[in-house]
Amino acid sequence: MSSTLEKLRNIGVMAHIDAGKTTITERILFYTGKTYKMGEVHHGTAVMDFMEEEQKRGITITSAATKCPWKGFDINLIDTPGHIDFTAEVERSLRVLDGAVAVFDASEGVQAQSETVWRQGQKYNLPCLCFVNKMDKVGADFEMAVDSIRDKLLANPILLQIPIGAEDSFSGIIDLVKYKAVFYKAEELGSAFEETEIPTELRQAAERQRNQMIELAAEADAELMDTYVHDKPIDSKMINRAIRKATLSGKLHPVFVGSALKYIGVQKLLDGVLAFLPSPLDKPVLVGHKPTDKDKKISVKCDRNGSLVALAFKITSDVHGDLSFLRIYQGTLKQGRRVLNTNRNRRENITRIFEMHANERKILDSTSAGDIVAVVGLKQTLTGDTICDPKHPVCLPSITFPQTVITMSIEPRTAVEKAKLANALADLRREDPTFVCKFDTETGQTIISGMGELHLEVLQNKLIREKGVNVRVSKPKVAYKEAITKSAQTEGKFVRQTGGHGQYGHVVLLVEPLLTEDGLVRSDIEFENKVVSGAVPREYIPAVERGAKDALGTGILSSYPVVGVKVTLIDGSFHSVDSSDLAFEQAAAIAIEKALRQAGPVLLEPVMRLQIVVPEASFGAVQSNLLGKRGLITDCHVHGNMRVIDAKVPLAEMFGYSSEIRSATAGRGTFTMEPLSYEKIPEQIAKQIIL
Repeated sequence: MSSTLEKLRNIGVMAHIDAGKTTITERILFYTGKTYKMGEVHHGTAVMDFMEEEQKRGITITSAATKCPWKGFDINLIDTPGHIDFTAEVERSLRVLDGAVAVFDASEGVQAQSETVWRQGQKYNLPCLCFVNKMDKVGADFEMAVDSIRDKLLANPILLQIPIGAEDSFSGIIDLVKYKAVFYKAEELGSAFEETEIPTELRQAAERQRNQMIELAAEADAELMDTYVHDKPIDSKMINRAIRKATLSGKLHPVFVGSALKYIGVQKLLDGVLAFLPSPLDKPVLVGHKPTDKDKKISVKCDRNGSLVALAFKITSDVHGDLSFLRIYQGTLKQGRRVLNTNRNRRENITRIFEMHANERKILDSTSAGDIVAVVGLKQTLTGDTICDPKHPVCLPSITFPQTVITMSIEPRTAVEKAKLANALADLRREDPTFVCKFDTETGQTIISGMGELHLEVLQNKLIREKGVNVRVSKPKVAYKEAITKSAQTEGKFVRQTGGHGQYGHVVLLVEPLLTEDGLVRSDIEFENKVVSGAVPREYIPAVERGAKDALGTGILSSYPVVGVKVTLIDGSFHSVDSSDLAFEQAAAIAIEKALRQAGPVLLEPVMRLQIVVPEASFGAVQSNLLGKRGLITDCHVHGNMRVIDAKVPLAEMFGYSSEIRSATAGRGTFTMEPLSYEKIPEQIAKQIIL
């Protein structure tokens, strides 16, 4: 059992958009023999970008999984999107992986979305390799790219390779561990390469970098340090062991270099995945809890003989039923087995198990701890739910997703399609945790929310193409929120007396603003019970929490939800006959409405982190345009003959910015944008929104 698990790697490829993730993945599939022909993103033939929308746009929209062999190992590989609008795909993929490969454009270094995906990986303590790609590109600068990894990501890169040349002269790499030059044969699509002695003119630089590599590795390994200090011979096995130890602990991040498009460096990167990234056995024991008691912790070990524990991390709709992607953490899952969804307290059947290769499936009879598979048969399961043995229930930590920032109304073009639209929206909601839809009773409209204009545009096209629902949508709108600025204590009493049993619920609630360390409003809502002496019986506490959170779904100033609030139940009373869940829900809602009026409600707007790359000559025009949008420039530096601007700007000011920046820079300017925070809206603008 252990030998098989030791030779398993669950990894993801993550990066900023256009850094070359999917091209690298296509090369990996070809070199490992998973495909016989190399797919290309720019030709729309990439295996992992199998959706029509992905091929048309040349970007990755949904994470695709595959399993490929390399030198006696099995690699479960997930190619993730780079566009911020599809950040949920990255989040849920990284949650179930054991390690990651971060890809960087050699001419750009760390970009805006690079920082986001890196933070997501660090949140799950994923050991990470760095691959500096596109060394053949104009402006490629290996040292700059490595410095940006160190400075912007606060990482600790250790160079295992350095490039031979750059741009047009990029011809190969120097392997610092083996101390050899490696040249790839383009006529054989990089399948064959030659290891030679390092060219004389590069030996001094290679020797210097190798010594730096050994010094960094020695800090993590006492044996290597002793060997290095006493000037004894150092072999590659000793170096690799030390680097692996430091990589698994997150102290070092090995750096590889190449050009996936020119077939250089991918096989060495694969070797690095085997050598330095963890197997499922190398990961710390996962800690879950009893479904009925979060304080009762349960250890989940990577043991194929244990009771079944798995996490559903992705759901996709299919004509034959939902396809649920699972990471098996413990035990063995067999076809036809009955399982328990502890989040929904529902028993479900696993009718089929598949090993996935993009959109192709291979039927399996069973799967075990460490594997990533897709199953059919789960009808109630959603993203983040735990699937386990009904006799040994356990709940794993779920997956959290960012809040939506943009909304629009949607309606079917004909009355006949109304029911079809409702079903199709429900399917999309199950598939995508960052997609929200609700019915506005005041306007009679269906409102959909997402992570950006592209996100909602892709979903709209999906409704038309895949679901066959012809829809009409409004222009995108900003998803505002409300928050409170001070604490307030109020009581809510719900009393109804009719024939027979009446209704009685009484609570005293304290509401307080929840702020981050930076003083910004947090996006979550917390509830705490501080009732003493049974003033409110324990069986009614969940009803109070439910009523309070439902009431916070609509603010006082507007119809937008309230965020960043801690609600504490401090007192109340009950009636032995007339009290009920419904009465306490209503009492909590009454108390919340009163509290919001007293707690200094304010309107918040989503603020975006913006990175703009423009020609030096256009800098003045772009800067003044940003300031006119209530933007704040946080950083600005020159990169070649281009100016890179980092700024924060309210989302409300950014609609149509693509056209504006093209106009201001004669089509040469580009920008990327991602959600940063929710911040208070200036009073005069808030008044216009509320009106």
